Amino acid sequence: MKKDKKPDNVVFNTDTQKYDASLKPYATNVGAPVITTTDTVTWKNRSINKINHKVAAKFLELKAEYDKMLEEFEYNRLIFQATFNFEPINGEIYHLYKRENGESFLSIIAPTECNFDWQGSFYLNADQIWEKLEY
Repeated sequence: MKKDKKPDNVVFNTDTQKYDASLKPYATNVGAPVITTTDTVTWKNRSINKINHKVAAKFLELKAEYDKMLEEFEYNRLIFQATFNFEPINGEIYHLYKRENGESFLSIIAPTECNFDWQGSFYLNADQIWEKLEY
C-alpha cells in the first residue's frame, strides 16, 4: 500500500501526522513575503578592520612594555654583577663605573667628583629595583 504524498506547497509533518505550517519560524505558503538575506560583507569587513587595528595597537603596547622590562632587567643585571662593598639604601642614587680591566663597580661618588669611566647613575627604589637616571 502506497502512502499519500502531499503536494510540495502543503506543510505536513509525517512524524506527528499533523499540519504544522503555523508552527514554523519561516514562511510556508506561496503568498508569503520573500525571505532575503542581508548583505553582511560590509559589516564583516568593517569589523575585521577594527579588530586588526585593535590587536595591532595592543601588540605594540605589549612590545613596548616588554622592551622596557628587558631594559630594566639588563640594568639590574649590570649592577648586581658589579662589585660594591656597602649595602645600598633605598631612595639613594649610586653611580656605576668601569675599571681599566673591564670590571664594573658601584660607588656613591658622583661622576663630577672623579675621573672614573662612568657607565650611568642609578636609583634604588622601594621594590629593590634599580632605575637608570637620565643626565
